[in-house]
Order: sequence, then structure tokens, then C-alpha cells
Amino acid sequence: MSPNQLGFYTLLKKEVMRFWSVLGQTVTAPVLTALLYLLVFAQALQGRVVSGYDGISYTQFLLPGLVMMTVLQNAFSNTSSSLAQSKVNGNIVFVLMAPIGHWEIFFAYVGAALVRALLVALAMLAVAGPMVGLPIAHPLALLAMFLLAGSALAVLGIIAGIVSTKFDHLAAFSNFIITPLSFLSGVFYSVHSLPEPWFTASHLNPFFYMIDGFRYGFFGHADVSIWLSLGWTFGFFVLMASICMWMLVTGYKLRK
Repeated sequence: MSPNQLGFYTLLKKEVMRFWSVLGQTVTAPVLTALLYLLVFAQALQGRVVSGYDGISYTQFLLPGLVMMTVLQNAFSNTSSSLAQSKVNGNIVFVLMAPIGHWEIFFAYVGAALVRALLVALAMLAVAGPMVGLPIAHPLALLAMFLLAGSALAVLGIIAGIVSTKFDHLAAFSNFIITPLSFLSGVFYSVHSLPEPWFTASHLNPFFYMIDGFRYGFFGHADVSIWLSLGWTFGFFVLMASICMWMLVTGYKLRK
């Protein structure tokens, strides 16, 4: 095994063990929060809001959106909190000095974030899926949307962690970018129910395509074409990855 491979596996294991050691906080708590959303909104809006999909109840419509929203938030949180904590504590230097390349650092952080996001998604589906009666129409579409969307938010988390010099900056990313985009992405409603200009504005939100494409994997139809969702999500991932790699290669706010 080359030094780069060893460094990659070591950093990946370190990042996985970091969230695994506090599993109740990093996995159980987000699952419980999402299930509370499901319980409250399903009870309050079942029968009052239609899903817009034939034969699909509002509760069934709601669950995939909540799963993907939780995946996005946890993928972002895993990478951003790890990097920000390393910078604040001053131990980021041990990662930068290790015999490991920029791509290995990139994939180690993204890989660990995907592991956490997968655990959260599987836990939610295992608990709520049988109760809701959720079908799975296109498993490959589900997998593709999970990998692309989770990776894109993990990379955005790396960028946020690099840019942030204190935890207040990281909180601003979550409060003013991640949470608003999540709630305005069609998690709790079909965008076809929105009037103009909000209907058009929703189609400029990359989170909308991530959630809509993920929903397609369960039901076989969605608000927009699955190829459009995949294209938007892939484009967002490429944009974030390009910015992130520039930061890693140049040492932006890392080697100071």
C-alpha cells in the first residue's frame, strides 16, 4: 500500500470514528428530529394537502423529502464541523503535513460524510418506511441521487469549514444557506402548488432537484425530469468540487 493510500484510509477511518464515537448525537438525534417533522406534518396536513401524485398519500410524499433533507444537512455538518474544529484546535496541521495528496484528503472527508448520511437515511427508512408503506420504483435513481447530493453537500461543508475561522461563521452557513434552501426545496409540498414568482424561483434552488430526484426513485414520477435533477445536482457537485480543490491546492485559509 502506497503512502497516499495509507493516508487516505487513515484519514477516512479517523473521520468515521469521529462521528461514530458520538453516534447518539450524530445519527440518532437527526433521525428523531426528522421523524418528529413527519409525525407533526403528517398529522396536521394529512387530508388537507394533496401530494399531487396519483395514489400517493401526503405522508408517503413527505418521507422521501425528509430523508433527503436530513442527508443533506448531515453530510454538510460532518465535513464542516470536522474541519472547523481542527482549525480552531490547531490540529489541522497534522493533516496538511501527512504524506497524503489533495485528492485523498478530498475523498476521505467526502467518504466519511457519505457513511454518516447513509446511516441516517437507512435508520429513517427502517423506522418510518414500513409504517408509511413506501414503494421503491427506481433503486438506481435513488442511489445516484444519494451519492451526488450527499457528495455535493459534503464538499460544500469542506468549503464552509475552510472559510470559517470560528464556529459562529459555521453557524451562519447553516442558518442562512443550508436551512433556508432545505425548507424552500419542496420537502413539505409540491412546487406546483406555488404561485409565481415562487414557482420559478424554486427551480433555481439546487436542493429542489436533489429532493425531487430522490422522490422519483421511490414513486417513478416527480415534479421535473429525473435527468434534469441529475444534471443540476451533478453540475452543483462539480462547481463545489472545483472550488474546494482550488482551496486545498492553494492552501487557502489552511496554511496560515
